Amino acid sequence: MTTRQLHLNAFLMSTGHHEASWRLPESDPYAHVDLAHYVHLARIAERGTFDSLFLADGPQLWNNLAQRPAGALEPLTLLTALATATEHIGLIATASTSYNSPYNLARKFASLDIVSGGRAGWNIVTTAGAEAARNFGLAAEPAHAERYARAAEFLDVAQKLWDSWEDDAVVADKAAGVWGDDTKIHPPRHEGRYFSVAGALNVPRTPQGYPLLVQAGSSEDGKRFAARYAEAVFTAQQTIEDARAFYADLKSRTAEAGRDPGHIKVLPGIVPVIGSTEAEALAAERVLEDHIVYTHGVNRLENLLQLEPGTLELDGRLPDLPPESAIGGAQSCLLYTPEQVADAIETWFTQGAADGFNIMPAVLPSGLDAFVDHVVPILRARGLLRREYGPRRTLRERYGLPRPANQYVTPALARA
Repeated sequence: MTTRQLHLNAFLMSTGHHEASWRLPESDPYAHVDLAHYVHLARIAERGTFDSLFLADGPQLWNNLAQRPAGALEPLTLLTALATATEHIGLIATASTSYNSPYNLARKFASLDIVSGGRAGWNIVTTAGAEAARNFGLAAEPAHAERYARAAEFLDVAQKLWDSWEDDAVVADKAAGVWGDDTKIHPPRHEGRYFSVAGALNVPRTPQGYPLLVQAGSSEDGKRFAARYAEAVFTAQQTIEDARAFYADLKSRTAEAGRDPGHIKVLPGIVPVIGSTEAEALAAERVLEDHIVYTHGVNRLENLLQLEPGTLELDGRLPDLPPESAIGGAQSCLLYTPEQVADAIETWFTQGAADGFNIMPAVLPSGLDAFVDHVVPILRARGLLRREYGPRRTLRERYGLPRPANQYVTPALARA
């Protein structure tokens, strides 16, 4: 029995991660904008004692409307509603540093952290793609390195804003008529390459200090950024050898950045299609594959391989393809029986490939139900996963992370 515990995150995507999941008889094609659907999913994940749930997002319309449910509720709005419908589970939203301003976004995440009692997390993305850029008046997307340079300054400003109130700035002395102490407010007065931010945040410091910082991406710029800022990383590798190499590299980079490698958690993605037997699971997978519309499948493959539309001829010569690292986001492992899923999780977890997993059910809600009902009990029996949440704690505490010190308060003053 190990004392080290898995971290599990539920990646929720409308009717599931498989593109044809919405066509199944069990699926609601309108679930992507149904609050009750997401409340149900959050409660399933909470029943499975998951650390957190995660909503992806982007400032553009995803997908061809003919292919699968497109569009999504704004995640911070949705997570605020989920905060009132759950008690323990962390709430992680994607938000872009390329198409937001630090002040407004820092305020939104601080508000979610306060409303949820310290359960907010931010999946930090820089947003690639010309389509998103054109939605913000740009002719083309900023260069890769430029996006990460902006993101670094964005994070520095956001942390200044979250620290702009000391924890005890609110006095609330009714007798003296003093509500707060202005000497404990620290306006950032930031002047940088990308941002100019003068005043303090108009939200007090939050239960976590600031939200759990999450990052996804395996580029060199992405790994450097993660080593400097991230506290959890969503990643995707097909083999344990690749996963161990990524894990060791990221932990090493984090140490070189002057941080504790234990303070960054690596969570590879898995797409479980679960059956009581492998044959049953394979049959369920075949049903999904049979529901893919041929032209949509070709279009998706062209997009995945970064090919121009109409380039791919299935009976023709294979065109030049991008390197494998460039398509890593689509390589999450696919697993079948509960025992196979649990065995793979335990192996990767105990052999230096993962601190936990990003669970990406092919079909929702049934796939998440199956994981919680059939895989979670195995993990608990093996001592890898908690049986209950215990005392109510923040998301940062669930991930085994300290509450960050306020950069404007010296340790001596903080103890006084």
